[in-house]
Order: sequence, then structure tokens, then C-alpha cells
Amino acid sequence: MASIPETSKCQYNFLGKSGLRVSNICLGAMTFGESIFGFPGQKEEEASFEIINRFVDWGGNFIDTANIYGRGASERIVGKWLSSQERERFVIATKVRFQMDLNNPNAVGLSRRHITRSIDESLERLQTNYVDLYQTHGWDDAVPLEETLLTLNDLVRCGKVRYLGASNVSGWQLQQIVDLSKELGLNAYISLQQQYSLVSRDSELEPFQVCKLKGLGVLPWSPLKGGFLTGKVLKGKKPQEGRLGWSADKSLSLQSSPSWEKLDDPHNWKVLEAVENIAKAKGKSMAQVSLRWLLQKPIVSSVIIGATKTSQLDDNMGASNGWELTTEEMSALDAVSKPNMPYPYEMIWRSNEQRQNPWNPTGYIR
Repeated sequence: MASIPETSKCQYNFLGKSGLRVSNICLGAMTFGESIFGFPGQKEEEASFEIINRFVDWGGNFIDTANIYGRGASERIVGKWLSSQERERFVIATKVRFQMDLNNPNAVGLSRRHITRSIDESLERLQTNYVDLYQTHGWDDAVPLEETLLTLNDLVRCGKVRYLGASNVSGWQLQQIVDLSKELGLNAYISLQQQYSLVSRDSELEPFQVCKLKGLGVLPWSPLKGGFLTGKVLKGKKPQEGRLGWSADKSLSLQSSPSWEKLDDPHNWKVLEAVENIAKAKGKSMAQVSLRWLLQKPIVSSVIIGATKTSQLDDNMGASNGWELTTEEMSALDAVSKPNMPYPYEMIWRSNEQRQNPWNPTGYIR
């Protein structure tokens, strides 16, 4: 494979207001091992190692997985690779929340019992004695938040976890996490992993406002919306292959892989057209432009990408350094991809447009 110029390799950002530095592109390991959802294109051990090694060639130091990915399969692959590396060079993130044993009613959620068992199992699979970032993979209505936060704090205190983060939560849920952690004197969450792309900007309305005001770094997942923003799907032609083809039937679709009925929307095609025009003008791929838009958002610490082959990885990593979108290009993409602004957001933001006081900064993400 071609060598990578130093000027093109990853830049490093602080993860939120913590002292942890991560590559501005994170390798998501959801494609490693068998998928419990039946996703196509999953990679076995050897192919996964090839992808991770190429990511490291690009200067990447940040790998994200979860215990639910293949119910441990992804963590095992990452762990086997990690066992032959210098552990301290890498930032390893994993998650806890979802059902790990279908026959055990306690093998799910954010209870003390499930979290303490899950971290030990994750550490064993990852072949390490600590994880750098342990993330709650969603909200759990069944468990008092105090129980979850106190348990996670214990994991930091005993050295099994270095930092804490959240994923897939609403604004009020994240605010509760932030406030209760402060009230109880616990280690604060430093990041929010959330779906975020040019065609999925809803989290700007609430969760990202909390992130900006409280200093949490955003880690976008599905930054290319399952490949839609790469331009490989043509208008009016229902995809037949890959993740988009798999989820085209709405009976199989998920939030992360929407049905063709949801993607085939006039708003989305306008976004895609704008991305294509900028990509052609700059001599970049549509994927690179879509990723670069995220990388230039101040609240974003690192963008999580998945890859099923090294050529795909190389193209995505080409967004990480060496060039930028102009202010005009960012504004054009912001405008064409602007999400619907329901009440009261539109009214609040419109009435405060001329009321911006630099001595009283707001959390507004625009």
C-alpha cells in the first residue's frame, strides 16, 4: 500500500475538556466479527487486523467498540490485535447497556450488577486491564441514575476505567447526568457519542447544546449515513447492495440504517447535490467533504468511521488533515442541510439572533 505523507496524517484533539488526546478520526469496530443484526460486509479477524494496521499507519490512535457488537466478537478481535501492540499508544473505548445473554434477565441495562460484570468481561476480551473510555450505550429507564453513576465512578477509582462517556441520549438525559455527577462529586462524563451527519442533525437542538456549555466532546457515529453521503446511491434507484441495500426494506431498517423510503427524500438529495458540487470543485471525494464538515465543527473531538476494506478506509482518512472547507463552503453545507426547527427552537433562536453578547456566551450550535 502507498505510504502516507506526514502532512496528511491524523491531527490530535483533546476529548472534550479532559486531558485525553485522540486522533480526529476514530476507527469504529462494529464491522469486526459477526453482526447480531445480520449486517452485510462484516470482517473476520485477519481482514480486521489489516484495517486496524492501516488506520495506525494514518496516525490513528483511537478505536471504539462495544460489548454488544457481535456480543463480544468485536472486542475479542480488537483485544487480540491489541495484545501484540504497545498498549499505552492507543485509546480504547467500549460501551455497556444492551442484552448480552438472552437467557439472563440481569444481563442488560445500567444496573450495578450488569455494569460490574460487563466491564470485567470486556477487559478480558480486550486483553487489557483498563479501558480509556467507558460509555453508557443508551439510557436505562429501569435503573436509578444514582446507581449507574456511582458504579461507574467506582470503576474509575479502582483503575478499570480512565474516563466516562455517554451515547444515544436526549438533551434532558445528558443534563441529568452532568448535574447529578456534579452534585454527588463524581467523575464527570467527558464525551457524547451520537448519530451526526449532514442528513442527521437533530442532536444539535438539545444534546449538543449541553456538550458545548459543559465541555463534552462529541463523537459522531454514522457520519456518512450508512454510505448514503458517499454518492454511491443514485437518485430514484433503490440500492441493492451493501448496508444501504440491506436496510432498504423498511422491515429491516434501524435508526442507523434507515429504509430507502426515509432516505429517498427531496431534502437529502439537495444535501447530496451540494456535497457533490463542493467535492468536484476541490478534487475530493463526497465522503471526504461530508467528513470534513463534521471535523470542522468546534464541538467535535473525533469522527467515528467504519470500514470494510482498506481502500475505503484510505478515502475516509483523507479527510483528516492537509485541507479544509472554506467558510463559504461550510456555510453552504450548513444551510442546505439545516434540519426542521420545531417550536420552541425556531422562535428562541430567531428572537435571539441579534442578542448575542460575547460576555454571556450561549451553547447554540449553528
